[in-house]
Amino acid sequence: MSTVVCPKILVVDDEQDMLVFLSKMLTKKSGYTVMSAVSGEEALTKVQAESPDVVLTDIKMPGMDGLTLLQRLCASDPTMTIILMTGHGTIEMAVRALKDGAYDFVEKPFDNERILQIISRAVERTRLLRENILLQHQLSGHDHRLGFVGRSRKLVETIALIRRVAPSTVTVLIRGESGTGKELAARALHNLSPRAQRPMITVNCPALPEHILESELFGYRKGAFTGADRDKTGLFVAADGSSIFLDEIADIPVSVQTKLLRVLQEKEVQPLGQNRTFKVDVRVIASTNQDLEAKIQRGEFREDLFYRLNVMTITMPNLASMATDIPLLAQHFLERYCLEHGRPSMEFTTDALQALIQHQWQGNIRELQNVINRCVLLSEQSTITPDDLWNNGSEEKMTPRLTLQDTIDQVSVTHLSYQDAKDQVLRRFNDTYLTAALKATGGNVTAAARQCGMERQALQRLLRRYRIESGSFR
Repeated sequence: MSTVVCPKILVVDDEQDMLVFLSKMLTKKSGYTVMSAVSGEEALTKVQAESPDVVLTDIKMPGMDGLTLLQRLCASDPTMTIILMTGHGTIEMAVRALKDGAYDFVEKPFDNERILQIISRAVERTRLLRENILLQHQLSGHDHRLGFVGRSRKLVETIALIRRVAPSTVTVLIRGESGTGKELAARALHNLSPRAQRPMITVNCPALPEHILESELFGYRKGAFTGADRDKTGLFVAADGSSIFLDEIADIPVSVQTKLLRVLQEKEVQPLGQNRTFKVDVRVIASTNQDLEAKIQRGEFREDLFYRLNVMTITMPNLASMATDIPLLAQHFLERYCLEHGRPSMEFTTDALQALIQHQWQGNIRELQNVINRCVLLSEQSTITPDDLWNNGSEEKMTPRLTLQDTIDQVSVTHLSYQDAKDQVLRRFNDTYLTAALKATGGNVTAAARQCGMERQALQRLLRRYRIESGSFR
């Protein structure tokens, strides 16, 4: 005999009369299980305990407002459907919130029937999303807190290691090629740990210049340097009681490595311009796709820091070593992007699946994900063929042929001094060359560096110098 599960609705409003009215109306007219919260903070607690299907929240509330609550809820559970209640003067905020993940909004004073209709559609949306995810997890056979899709021996062994390591507090170094899911592994370690009730702090190390990275990690006191007009709490202090993920740690400067070593050794942080230190309880997870041992030999990475980070190593398998999972991953991404882009159900032809299996995935899972995303967006048919995958059968060249003469022809420099002309031509050349390399690799910096014949760190420096964001090409 099957059990009917009644949808759960959480109503959030700082006005008690509104809570009572909505609770009675929704219970009487729809039969939903209705819960209430008078603040965003209380709402987060109830969401964690009850996992409601729909959250109906006011925007303007003391403390945590509805927009902040929306961001927190979308980050914790994308399947949960959030509806905003707005008063006069907050409609513009509500419209912006739709872009941030809100499902819909209702304006006060509102029509009861309209609210019931919106909530009914929201409940159905949540049901479909959660059923879809349940089917995917049943297919992959893995815990939803892990997020991995696949059943290959290499992946199963990696997941087993993550499960064993997660409950501990040891520092973990995640190694592997770009696009293999190192951040996913970090999130799995956090989600399976006793620290999962607090959000994990993620730091993209190469994206921040040295002086900014140091102040972001460790914080600073007002007046510590020019422009420090207030105290700033560092990310290590913000992560107290939780986990911090240092993504691509091989790229951090040696001066920052020295301060990071102190945090790992002493479990304490000293902000810039501050005489005292602060004890922190932080689980450190780091990742890299580079050869740290080679960087140590070149004097680019501290050996003592390496051994502090390398307490436990998890190496993510590349896609070539888990080729049997490619059809499963492809189907997972196909369903995900059909839902995300509002496309009807699509399917692969047998030839397309065979082409995916035989392809050399230099960008690993991320490259596969990008290919499927592009197919869903651009395919005019309900079936995906090999021509859809590879742009009518011819794969993109990694880097277009580009000569310096081509660049000179694109810009007039005859009116400039020699040095200014040279600077302008080189600036245009670098911008064109680096952009082409990133486009060809889907924003994969490691693959682009390999194609350009340079070290990844050298390419990162050029990208920062010419203000080119690799993430915009993914």
